[in-house]
Amino acid sequence: MNSINEPLITSYAQAPTKTLQAGGITFAYRELGPREEIPVVFFVHLAATLDNWDPRIVDAIAKTRRVITFDQQGVGASTGTVPATIEQAADDAHTFITKGLGYDKIDIFSFSLGGMIAQDLIVKHPTLVRKLVLTGTGPRGGKNIDKVVGVTYWDILRATLTRSDPKEFLFFNRDNAGKRAGKAFVERLQERTIDRDKNASLKAFRTQLKAIQRYGRSPSADLSVITQPTLIANGDNDRMVPTVLSTDLQQRIKGSELIIYPNSGHGGIFQYWEQFAPVAAKFLND
Repeated sequence: MNSINEPLITSYAQAPTKTLQAGGITFAYRELGPREEIPVVFFVHLAATLDNWDPRIVDAIAKTRRVITFDQQGVGASTGTVPATIEQAADDAHTFITKGLGYDKIDIFSFSLGGMIAQDLIVKHPTLVRKLVLTGTGPRGGKNIDKVVGVTYWDILRATLTRSDPKEFLFFNRDNAGKRAGKAFVERLQERTIDRDKNASLKAFRTQLKAIQRYGRSPSADLSVITQPTLIANGDNDRMVPTVLSTDLQQRIKGSELIIYPNSGHGGIFQYWEQFAPVAAKFLND
């Protein structure tokens, strides 16, 4: 865990990148916000690194909570090989949290692939997590999750032809509001100018994409074990992990809350960050 003598950092753009060793892997991570016994660990999306978190959301939560972001095995500055399955990625996360950081209780904020990993982690270790935020994600075996491969490659092609960041197509609608939100989101990701992370490799991206496809074609998991307070959020037009799966999650997780943002896609929480960030922070604080 962090040293008591470290300065308190409240801006994600200023949080230094650290490393720790656990399970034979060197994990890269960042932490910020006040020190506390139960931190909020962020689980990131497909092919994403430490630099892919929206600083507006991280900073809003880090005002009152300890936030920890990390690179999954084989991605960014973390060593090792990207696991072929979501279950293995969940095992890696468990190793990082319990053996590396030394926590036996955490809260989770997750997006997309990160939400899939978080679900598998809780199914296997239900007492590890106190509160859960699932955004832009769906349950194991969820209908049409396996179609993410075709959607992803098509949008990457469209982005390449227009010299845009693929996230502008993958995360946002292509109407005027979506285009503005997409460009603003990509600009926010560039606000950190020092100590930036390594990009995910093409091999890492392909391996994670196949793992998501396998997850989508797997039998359903028993999500009745998720009894902790859970907040679910998405846009109303998620093409990567269909929005209907957010409703599916709410029905499977007893007592969970669901927010669907209008006229937005996979990155609805980033398009509506001004509304979502305080809601997520309050949920994690209560």
